[in-house]
Amino acid sequence: MNNTIEIIKNHRSIRQYLDKDIPDEIIDEIIISAQAMPNSINGQQTTIIVVKDKAKREKLAELTGNQPHVAEAPVFLVFLIDFYRTYLAAKKNHVEQVVHEYVEGTEVGSVDAGIALGAATIAAESLGLGVVPIGGIRKNPEKVIELLELPKYTFPVVGLVVGYPADKSHKKPRIPFNSYRHIDKYDKKIVESSIDSYDDQMASYLKDIGRYDKEKNWSSQTSGYYKLNYYPKVKAIMERQGFTNK
Repeated sequence: MNNTIEIIKNHRSIRQYLDKDIPDEIIDEIIISAQAMPNSINGQQTTIIVVKDKAKREKLAELTGNQPHVAEAPVFLVFLIDFYRTYLAAKKNHVEQVVHEYVEGTEVGSVDAGIALGAATIAAESLGLGVVPIGGIRKNPEKVIELLELPKYTFPVVGLVVGYPADKSHKKPRIPFNSYRHIDKYDKKIVESSIDSYDDQMASYLKDIGRYDKEKNWSSQTSGYYKLNYYPKVKAIMERQGFTNK
């Protein structure tokens, strides 16, 4: 396989970083790579905010659920759904923009931000950097919006910690490949039969890294999250930003 595929397959989340700055030109290369990715109708409804200011990173570490690596790494990227730019384009053409009021707008912005996040991840890792995505950017979205001075029709959907790894970290096993890749139709039997074996694999991994007592296995961990709406402020703050999700 080629080097790009090997980099992708070797991904692991990094939560320990060296106290070492990243040159601006490297950060820009990561952002340029993200911007080059496909997006819906060339609307380019994403924006990335590069947060280098230490005080802001410390505040974001708190707002994302007290995640210290957000502050410890030299750069934190915030990926926005951004329909403010397209709102200005509509205004220029004397048209009322309404896409942000519909679920489709949220879907479009989220998918495009996810594509950009993937590209930024691969670009950063190809340059010897480590990353970890931060969904906790949605934990206190109203305060993130205030801190980053975000306008109407924008929403912080995900963050990405970027820095030089202090350790290599363990590579987390994924669900069985035949449960992830389906051919021509969704195969429920394969999915159902894969859960026990994957739980066993994850339990072994968690024992190796000393987190078994807390997380147990995959099904235990995910059901612990998905039994509740763990970021309950999202809907109300999205509505305040103009995303009514009709």
